[in-house]
Parts: sequence; C-alpha cells; structure tokens
Amino acid sequence: MADHILITCEHGGKRIPARYRPLFAGFEALLHTHRGHDPGALALARQMAGSLAAPLFVSTTSRLLIDLNRSIGHPRLYSEATRNAPASVRREILEQHYLPYRNQVEAHIATKIAQGRRVIHLSSHSFTPVLDGDVRNADIGLLYDPARPGEAELCRRWQTRLKAQAPEWTVRRNYPYTGKSDGFTAYLRRRFPADGYVGIELEINQKHVLPGGRAWRALRNHVTETLHQVMTECRRDGPVRMDRSIRRS
Repeated sequence: MADHILITCEHGGKRIPARYRPLFAGFEALLHTHRGHDPGALALARQMAGSLAAPLFVSTTSRLLIDLNRSIGHPRLYSEATRNAPASVRREILEQHYLPYRNQVEAHIATKIAQGRRVIHLSSHSFTPVLDGDVRNADIGLLYDPARPGEAELCRRWQTRLKAQAPEWTVRRNYPYTGKSDGFTAYLRRRFPADGYVGIELEINQKHVLPGGRAWRALRNHVTETLHQVMTECRRDGPVRMDRSIRRS
C-alpha cells in the first residue's frame, strides 16, 4: 500500500470575518495572544507541503471563532467571545467555518484510502513556552496514539532524526499534550483504520518562532529535512515492516 502524505494547519491565522467582529468587543487583545492562533504553524506547514509535494489544507480564521481542532460538543469548541452568542449564530459559524474544513479533509483522506493508499496526515501546530506559570520543557513535540503502531514508529524515527541533526533540541513524544486527547487527528482515527490512516500532530515551541530570523528558518529547515528523510524510509520499508518494527521494540 503506497503512502499519501497530507499536511494540515487548523490554527494558521487570527482572522475574524467582519460579520462576527462585534462578538469580539472586549476580546480584541486575546486575538493577539497564543489563544488567537498558532504562530509559525502555517509557515512550517507550507514548507513541509512544498518539500514533499503534498496537498495542504489550512485555515487562517482564528480558533477563537471556532476551534477546528476540537470536536462538536467539546466545551472549548467556542471561545469566551462566541460561546454566548445566539444558538443560530453559533450554528451558522459551525456550518460555514468548521464543517467545510473538516469535511473537506476527511473526504480527501477517504478518497485516498479507497484508492488503496495509506494516508500519513501531519497537522502543524505550535505551543506557548509558558502556560499557567509552567515552563514547557520541549522544543518540539510529536503527538500520536501509542496504540497505533504506524504512528508510534513514525514518531520514533522522526525523533531520532531530529536529535541526530540538532542534539541541542529537546524532542519529546506526546508532549506538551497527549496524542489521544481530543483533536482532529483523534477524530479521524475513529473514522479510519490504523492501516489506512496515520495521524501525527507536530508541535513547535513558540520561543523559536516569535524572534524569527535565522534560528527560526534553521528550525523549519531541520524539521522539513528530517521529515523528508523519514518519509523516504517509510517508502522504502513499507507499512507492514514499520508496523512490525514497533511491535518488536
């Protein structure tokens, strides 16, 4: 089964459509924090997609309107700016901004699996260096479901490549969040079997993003180069060998 690589970025911008801006009266400053979007996630997603000639799905609407990485019914699907809007407005936001994005990605995956391909989905994110007073001890996080062998093996290989190329980085698996937590990849795992869908969330510490410049470009290049190396290994070894290798470890 040949692999098909797919890149997405759910939190790529902080845009609020004009129709909904009145809802954000008093919340304007929040849009410019890490709550508004994931700085750097879109730039890295574009670079990975370009390097791998992979399809790219992105949203530049702020997660504070509706969070594309949360399931329907999750308490943080809507933010404090939108959760108290009339039910008709929230439904409109869901139908016009949430469902089209999620359904398009899901349909793309379903089509490729039906064609006999295994989909490797990389979802690009970034995280704030300090949250609620706690310093996050990682430069890069790779999130996956440990119960899915293909995901665990891909992340193990990618972590090894990243550490070899940049030993000064702290690369952790399932940190600063767990790959099984509510999110788009977690939802898609329920829709597609492990031998057809591999979902990985890539998390970059924003301390590397916000200063910009040469160091941020270098990190993007390292991440992209090592991903390219891992994907080459995947094509060489194939899904079956990858799945077996994690069972032996």
